[in-house]
Amino acid sequence: MHEMGIVLHLAKTLDETAEENQLTKIGKVVLQVGEVSGIMTDLFTDAWDYFKGRHPVLTDSELVLETIPAVTWCDSCKREYETVKYGKECPYCHSGETWLLRGNECIIKEIEAE
Repeated sequence: MHEMGIVLHLAKTLDETAEENQLTKIGKVVLQVGEVSGIMTDLFTDAWDYFKGRHPVLTDSELVLETIPAVTWCDSCKREYETVKYGKECPYCHSGETWLLRGNECIIKEIEAE
């Protein structure tokens, strides 16, 4: 379960951010998660609840997860399409010369703190 590792890294990053900015409490963290990132959001939330109790600055924090839709680019016809709906083959020209444009990210979008 790589969710634990990601949450651990996130918690350390937030601890460092709090220290650098002299924050005593983080109230909310908005995290953008790619649709095809492989992160299981329910497991991620469970891991967050576990780790926030071990990081005083995060104890009462709320985690908000936003989904980044997965979009693929076709080099053959120069069009974008929904990755999850169509997969690796372009629905317009049926080429396999495609690559993931976005949707695999995990980004801290926003931190609300005191």
